[in-house]
This record gives sequence, structure tokens and C-alpha cells, in this order.
Amino acid sequence: MKFSFLLCTALFPLCAMAEVTDSTTTQHHILKEVVVNGFKQDNISKAPMSVSVAGSQFINHNELNGLRDVSSVFPNIFIADYGARQNTPIYIRGIGSKTNAPSVGLYVDGMPYFERSVVDLDIAGINGIEILRGPQGTLYGRNSTGGLINIYTYSPLEYQNTIAKLSYGSRNDLRLGLSHYQKLTQRLGLHVAGNYHRNDGFFRNIATGKKADNLKSANAEMGLAWQAAPLWTMRLNVLFDHSTQGGYPYGKYNATNNTVEAVNYNRYSSYRRNVLSAGLNWLYKGDKLHFNSQTSFQYSKDKQYIDQDFTPKDLFFVITGLKQTLLSQELTLRSANNNNRYHWIIGAFGFYQKLNNSVETQFITKDFATPKVYNNPTWGGAIYHQSTYDITKTLHASIGLRYDYERVGENYTANKYNLSTGLASNVQTATYKDHMHFSQITPKFTLSQKISANKMVYASIARGYKAGGYNVTSTTQKLPAYDPEYNWNYEIGAKLAFLNGTLQTGMSLFYIDWKHQQVTTTVPGVGNIINNAGHSNSKGFELSATYRPITSLELQANYGYTYAQFLYYKKSATVDFTGNMLPMVPKQTMSFVANYTLSNVAGLDKLMFNAALTGTGKIYWTEDNKLKQPFYALLNLKIAATKGRFTWEVWTKNTTNTHYMSYAFVSSAAFAQQGKPFMIGTSLVFKLNP
Repeated sequence: MKFSFLLCTALFPLCAMAEVTDSTTTQHHILKEVVVNGFKQDNISKAPMSVSVAGSQFINHNELNGLRDVSSVFPNIFIADYGARQNTPIYIRGIGSKTNAPSVGLYVDGMPYFERSVVDLDIAGINGIEILRGPQGTLYGRNSTGGLINIYTYSPLEYQNTIAKLSYGSRNDLRLGLSHYQKLTQRLGLHVAGNYHRNDGFFRNIATGKKADNLKSANAEMGLAWQAAPLWTMRLNVLFDHSTQGGYPYGKYNATNNTVEAVNYNRYSSYRRNVLSAGLNWLYKGDKLHFNSQTSFQYSKDKQYIDQDFTPKDLFFVITGLKQTLLSQELTLRSANNNNRYHWIIGAFGFYQKLNNSVETQFITKDFATPKVYNNPTWGGAIYHQSTYDITKTLHASIGLRYDYERVGENYTANKYNLSTGLASNVQTATYKDHMHFSQITPKFTLSQKISANKMVYASIARGYKAGGYNVTSTTQKLPAYDPEYNWNYEIGAKLAFLNGTLQTGMSLFYIDWKHQQVTTTVPGVGNIINNAGHSNSKGFELSATYRPITSLELQANYGYTYAQFLYYKKSATVDFTGNMLPMVPKQTMSFVANYTLSNVAGLDKLMFNAALTGTGKIYWTEDNKLKQPFYALLNLKIAATKGRFTWEVWTKNTTNTHYMSYAFVSSAAFAQQGKPFMIGTSLVFKLNP
């Protein structure tokens, strides 16, 4: 019945036709670069919220090849670059999650990505990225208590080109990319793309003599865009991604001098993942009403083998598997962007997700293994509404409200067998079946005042909410559940432009009151267990400026400060973390980016120079604050020469070879992973239409 409803909803717009002026895309300009906006909010760079927008030029100039590369480039966003692609924790303003469902939402062309294991993907043809800070649950719902990342790709109706890229760098880092965007008819467009990436790895495991973190990945994309009628546009996007990696390059960590020993564990570890994502979008834009339908499907399957003691001793070996099936449908109706004083948006969202987890811990010296299986069916629905009223021509007030309902199930089976005799000795040790219901109303209030056409101040209050769930590891036969977490985000800010728009600035001040925070703790030989901290808060500010004094030169500066701590967290009768700083949250994030482009010089069409300096820290890795990474800075450089359809690039990353820890934790001992060292590479790019 659920599938029938979703199918009918997706196909319904085929029957609708309209005959007025075409208006299929919304665009805004950020210093001459066009970025396509989403459906729910127009001209988001000027919206009353803290937001960063990056277009395709900025992404290409700075070699932002994945989400992890965005970390610290924009204020108060941190994405730890460690381990395999199964874990990509994203933190905005100190709000994030290391192991369970993300606390920062991710949408790609309107398709939601709920699981942390499918966040780190290679996506071709990115037209723009939007990073929204603060809770976005009122309009976007699940997994957006800290903020939201929107990624948009080119539509072949709006962009036609053929692009090929060959890149080679240190450690046999090879990237191949090919994409094609074409109009088949005036109203039908097609795009196809493929990517391949391999890297020998940065860190050698001295126990095996092989690199610990080698990578191979490949994906293929296909999309159709069809203008079914003057006001109706359909987009279908399908992505298949495959990746194979080595294990986690962890070594023993010396917190006193912030150094880590070489990777040294005896069993080869690896990670393998397949992802299939598909989205069907119908968009109607009339004179009075806009309608959007987004049907999404995602299937992922991964397998991980990991020497979990991370030592040459044969102690623990863990095999984990995750299979996800996600189906979602969203319907949104909104008023057109006209001269009326009242604007509104209403919507409904529903999803069904099934997670099948398996965890087998092998206790080598004790000669037994404990395979466990967890089936987690989850479904939910939401309705939401936002009203905006223009009190005067310059004063605007907005009120939003969302109701969410979610049912989380757990079907758990634990077994045990002897390694020496195999599965023939398997016995069942525990079973557990349960479910929980969660519901919540999340409001948002915003007041903004335009000082002039390009100057605005605003204030907002927003509620964040993330449902609870079940742990997939336990120290008892019964699986412990964890409760929902809640926060209130209070924010004031300003967006100001000067010097005829060549200097654009943004600033915001925030305070987040966080109740029942879901905190992850590593238990040796067991894994990660989620508990709820009593009360936390996060406070800080963001500053950004973009200046283009002349056409050929663009300068950007971003700075974010976050002070996040446990106000009350008594974990047990003897363990109290009250007053400690939150783990995985850098106090400072900053970037300085300079881009200088010369035209018609030395026989070239263009000669481009780009420099980007990012800074991050201090970061506490553990709840007790005993492991920490001081502030560090990374410098990336790039030069590109364009002649006709060809561009030759030379680039470096971590140019000064800065030594830092990208992650640290405590299990049987303290372990850490070093940050990636200096890299140099070159690329050749072909564009049929430069």
C-alpha cells in the first residue's frame, strides 16, 4: 500500500498540463557565478540565516573532490577525515554524530541521504553547494538538528557540455572523469557521467608490509530532464557507486607530544561498499502556485573486516555488514514569489527505511566469536508549514511549524560459536524484539529587517530534534535504547554589502541549548555505545567576507568560533564529565582563499592562480578531554592554464606538510590517525564548450 501511494504520487504530474510562461529554474548570482537554488527557499544567500554558498568555479578551483574537503573551508563546519567511507561524521556549530544517524542533513538534488555510510560519494557535475547552519528541521526534517548541506547538479536542459578530466598525483593517486550533458530535443535532455579514483594509500602497516588505507572507487550516473509542459519539469537521476578500501590506519598515540606510532596490526583490514540512489522530481511553477514532488530510493550494502585491537597481537577481529533500503516521498506546495505581502509553504514527507546490521566479534585468544544480527525497520511521516508576512516593505516575519512521527523497530539475535570448530558449534545466546514511537513539533521564528537593497539584519529561534533508537552493541543481553535529543538555536546576524557590491560580508552570533545529547563512547572489545548526556550547550559566531576589487581577483575570508561543553553529564557514580568540552568540535575554523585569473596572457586564453589556507582547532577527541589536537593550518595551491578546450592544472595539498592528528580515541589503549601529508599532482581537463 505504501509503495502504491508513492508510485501514484510520483506519476500524478504526468497528467497535468499548463500553458503560461516557462519558469523552470530559480537562480541567483554570487559575484558573477550562477548557482541553482532549491525549491523550498529562494535566493538563499540573501535569506535571514547563516548560510554559505559555493558554486562550481569555487569547487573546481579549490579541488573540493568530496564532502570531507569542505571541512573548515566554511565557518563552523568540521568533517573528520579518518578511517573508511563508512564513517563520515559532519559537525556544524558543534552539533554532530560520530556513529549513529547524522545530525546534519544531506540532500543531493532533493534526495535525502539518511545514513552516514553513504555520505562520502563522488558526484559528477556539481553546480553548487549550500551549507545551512542551525536546525533546519521545520522545512527539512530528519537528521538536521545541526544544519543542512544541499548539493545541486547540472540539468542538461540548462547546461550542455562534454567534460573529460585526467588527474594524477602522489602515491599513485589517479582520477578519471567523463561527463556529457546534451539536449536530445528542445524539451528533453540527457546526462551521463562516470568517475574512477584510486590511491595506493598514505600509511604503511609495518606488520603486513602493505599500505593500510588504499582506495579504489568507481561510479556511474545517468539523468534525464524533461519539460513536459511549459510549467512542468521532470528530472530523473540515478547513481551507482562502488568503493573498496583498506582498513583504518590507526597507530598508538602519545598524547603528551601529539605523535602517533606507525600503523602496526597483523590482520589485513578492508571495507567494501555499493550504493544505488535514484530520484524522480516533478516541478511545477505557475504564476500563483509552485508544486514539487520528490520520490527517492536508495539501496546500500557494505562489508567491513577490521583488526580491532590495532596491534600485532591476535586479540580481536571484527566483521561488520550493513544493508540499507530507503524509500521516501515528499510533496511541497508554496505560493509564487510575487508582490503579495503574505508568502507560505506547506508540505508532507514520508519514508520507510530498513537497516540490516551484522556484527561478528572474534576473540582470537579465547577461541570464540559472537555474531549478532540487528534488523531495524523504521518508518515515519511529517507535515510542515511556514508563513512569511511582510509587515512593511523592509520588515519581514516568518513562523514555521513541523510535526514528525517516527516508529523505530529492533529485532536482535545474538549467537556464539568456537573458532576452532566453526559454525557447527553455533548456539543462540539472546534474542530481543521491541519498538519505540517518537513524535515532536519543531517550530521556527524569524524576524528580518532590510536596511537597504543589499543590507539586512535578522534574528531567529529554531527548535532541533533527533529521534532516539537502539544501540547495535551492548555489554548486556538486552540492547540499551537511547532517547531523543533536543536543542534550541538562538541566532542574530547581518548580511551587508559595500563598495557597489564588490565586498559582501556576513556575520552571525548563536547560542544552542542542547538537552539529552546523544554521545558515543568506545567500549574495548565491544564497540561504540550511545548514551544521553544530561545538558550541553554550544555558543559562538561566524564571520565571512568576499571581495572582488577587480574582475580578475577574488578574495574570501571565513572564520567560525564554537565553544561547546557539557553543562551536566554524570555518566556514572564515579565518572563525571560536567564542564568538559564536547568531543569532535574544533573551537576555531577559518579559511583564506585568493583567486587571480589573467586573460589572454602569454598565448593562453586564461592563467589562473589559487591559494587556500584553512585552519582548524583546538579539538578534543574524548569526553574526558585527555586527547586533543592543537590548532593547525593547511595550505593548498593550484595553477591552471587554459588554451581553447584544454586546461592543464598543477596542484598541491598540505603544501607545508603540516603534521596533525585527524582523529584519536581510546580503546584498549590510545590510538590516532595522522592527517594526510603533502600531495602534489597534475590534471588535464577537456571541455567541448569552454
